[in-house]
Amino acid sequence: MKLYYSPGACSLASHIAMHEAGMAFTALKAPTSTHKLDDGTDYYTINPLGYVPLVQLDDGTTLTEGPAILQYVADQVPAKNLAPAAGTIERYKMLGWVTFVSTELHKGGFTLLFNPMFSDDVKAAVRTKLLGRLKHVDAALAGKNYLMGEHFSVADAYLFTVTNWASKTGVDISGLANLAAFRVRTAARAGVQAAMKAEGLA
Repeated sequence: MKLYYSPGACSLASHIAMHEAGMAFTALKAPTSTHKLDDGTDYYTINPLGYVPLVQLDDGTTLTEGPAILQYVADQVPAKNLAPAAGTIERYKMLGWVTFVSTELHKGGFTLLFNPMFSDDVKAAVRTKLLGRLKHVDAALAGKNYLMGEHFSVADAYLFTVTNWASKTGVDISGLANLAAFRVRTAARAGVQAAMKAEGLA
């Protein structure tokens, strides 16, 4: 299995999940800035949309979209408890968090702050809204190690990844104590450290 990623991008969540699952895979860098692999291959020939992550299975099947890949990884190694069992209410709660991170924090928040087309006024409004969403996450983490309680899930890998972007985008999360503790706890995990090191982020 191959994982195409761009260092520090949203694909880091999939990278973390694969390490946490103990899966055998090859990680291939596909920087979103150049869309060129290390061997010179044009990444658009692999993913016509040009973005990451993309997973290619051993039979050639490809999977795109981070939230889908996260669920796929979790379901391959159920003993690792990276997602609650399919069909349980806990599974749907976890999917709710994955969706929240994807829409409210990732695409509806941080991605807009990286876009040079938006004015400073627009970005200031985005930061205000985003901080409100992050306060919601902070409150949800009160008394818990992770979003789902004591067990680390793929939703946590995604949350950790997108909140890595706070300092780069001027979003001040220093006052969110529960989120800060979550980030320290998550960063200490072996799977997270392995993915960060592989991407040159550690």
